[in-house]
Amino acid sequence: MLQIDRWKRILIIGICVLGMFYALPNLFYSRVEVHNDAVKTIEQTGAETPELIDERAGWPNWMPSGLVNLGLDLRGGAHLLAEVHLEDVYKSRMDSLWPELRRDMSAERETLGAIRRVSSPDGTLRIEIGEPAGINRAVEIVRSYSSPVTSLTGAGQSSLSIRTEGNAILVQLSDAEKTASNDRTVQQSLEIIRRRVDEVGTREPTIMRQGADRILIQVPGIGSAEELKALIGTTARLTFNSVVSTGTDPDGPADVGQVVLPAADQPGFYYTIETSPVVTGEELTDAMPATDQNGMPAVDFRFNPTGARKFGNYTAANVGQPFAIVLDDEVISAPVIRQAITGGSGQISGSMNFEEASRLAVLLRAGALPTELTFLEERTVGPELGQDSIDAGSLSAIIATVAVAIYMVLSYGLFGVFAATSVIINVVLILSAMSVMGATLTLPGIAGIVLTVGTAVDANVIIYERIREELRAGKRVVRAINDGFNEAMSAIIDANVTTFIAAAVMFFLGSGPVKGFAVTLTIGLVTSVFTAIFLTRLMIIWWIEWRKPKELIL
Repeated sequence: MLQIDRWKRILIIGICVLGMFYALPNLFYSRVEVHNDAVKTIEQTGAETPELIDERAGWPNWMPSGLVNLGLDLRGGAHLLAEVHLEDVYKSRMDSLWPELRRDMSAERETLGAIRRVSSPDGTLRIEIGEPAGINRAVEIVRSYSSPVTSLTGAGQSSLSIRTEGNAILVQLSDAEKTASNDRTVQQSLEIIRRRVDEVGTREPTIMRQGADRILIQVPGIGSAEELKALIGTTARLTFNSVVSTGTDPDGPADVGQVVLPAADQPGFYYTIETSPVVTGEELTDAMPATDQNGMPAVDFRFNPTGARKFGNYTAANVGQPFAIVLDDEVISAPVIRQAITGGSGQISGSMNFEEASRLAVLLRAGALPTELTFLEERTVGPELGQDSIDAGSLSAIIATVAVAIYMVLSYGLFGVFAATSVIINVVLILSAMSVMGATLTLPGIAGIVLTVGTAVDANVIIYERIREELRAGKRVVRAINDGFNEAMSAIIDANVTTFIAAAVMFFLGSGPVKGFAVTLTIGLVTSVFTAIFLTRLMIIWWIEWRKPKELIL
């Protein structure tokens, strides 16, 4: 019959109370956000300033502090769609392979004759040897640098494609290695972008891969797309290279394996340097903004043991010679080596202000991007527009809820009041679930909540119509209500399962706004089934136990 055990009643009420408890911080959004920021800062820095302590005290520690994260379209911020230059990695791999091959082939000069790298398309390495009879030995040396491809699709294949043409060897990455390299490059770019964005303390950024070579970056709370591009669009590739010569001609002579680069702080002045670096930024362990001996902005850095050893050996062997500090194809400094630098640390100074020095330190700590990015799409969403979106979304949700409540009350009287109460509790449970999960609310997400409000009463309508039919059949009130719930159950479950399947497809195959819509719709389905079947039933039972009605007009 129409009964619910006591423990079930406690469980239903408990879930509703917990839902309201965890949704409560969203009513004090700014206050709780300041509290959370202060707690995070104290945990990261270990410093407790009076301001941080006051901000932390703005919300009780024993209260939940989880908030529904606001997406880019609600908070405002910057949106970028970047394309990763995958082909540049192929060229970089070949350029770095050449010094190793030259060293090994030079050791067998008697067999191979003169060895030289000749011009070839980017991403390839063409080597000519003086003795055609030694071509097989040269191929063996090149093949020793080829390794099995470490990917499922490239299993059993080698990383290098080697071809001979007379006395020349043409080397490039194999197709399988290119595929594996593309995946690694995009993943590495994703990770480095995430580190750079996290360094500046932005909230809940969205950084995800789109397609084969694109990355979507959405950072709420940042000033503009230009600011975001300045943070993540810089490759920050730091290298220390040997200086061959200097001059004022940007098209000055440069042999294979050399390149002419401009000086960052001396317009019209150029350095010809070896493309193979002595040490790279990947061997840095730390970088901090500092000042040089003249009090000008600078960046102090420190190498790891391997980098420190390589740097120490090079400086010991080249005392009196200049070496170039190159950042993103610009020579930012070219000091002369006065003595061997074996401590593994150094300083970058030049034409930069303190803000630029701080940003350079952030970029160097986060690591260099493996290749350049091209921004295909950029958009700035102002905070005012985001607030307008929040206001419009909130207003539509309130109007929808009130309209549905009025309709239900007019259609079903007191039982409509029960249904309207369930709808309100349903919205509260959605917000609490999103707060606990740390889900992000977007404009489509608000649309999902509004849609859930409309569909949440579907189950109540089905139940009430079944009850009406049972009453028309002459059954008593309690029996009619009990049979109405039981008969409607299968239709309610079927309707929600089909909607859940559609929402699951949108979640797993969609991205961005579509995924946000799917999240709120899925949570809303679960909570609406709970409120319609269990909470409404409990309210009806309480009413029956209190009033003990002999008849029911529905």
